[in-house]
Amino acid sequence: MDIELLQPAGLVASPAFSHVAVVPPGATTIYVGGQNGVDETGTVVSDDVAAQSVQAVENARTALAAAGASLDDVIGWTVLLDASADLGAAYGAIAPMLAREGAPPLVTAALVAGLAVPGALIEVSAVAALGPA
Repeated sequence: MDIELLQPAGLVASPAFSHVAVVPPGATTIYVGGQNGVDETGTVVSDDVAAQSVQAVENARTALAAAGASLDDVIGWTVLLDASADLGAAYGAIAPMLAREGAPPLVTAALVAGLAVPGALIEVSAVAALGPA
């Protein structure tokens, strides 16, 4: 059985996200903790949300690669944006990085009062799955 990303009838259809992920027995599930737009020293890369967004996804890509996965294996994203950040600029910057063939991943997004890293405008976390061998 393959990993399934579903858009059931009766729920809003979107090219940007699916509603349900089904991971079969024997698959490997990978959890990536919150990644901010920081470099390898922990320094925020810019005060621009687009630049931070790209860096946060690149950091998630690096974490996924350490587990033998890629952005294409992500079944769900959580995106936290500082309430002062431009949502359109953030998503506009990372949408091409997250685009893929087939069903899109699940996405949960929230505007928050602030993030733990001073100066951070975005934090992303991911759940990925690799199908059974």
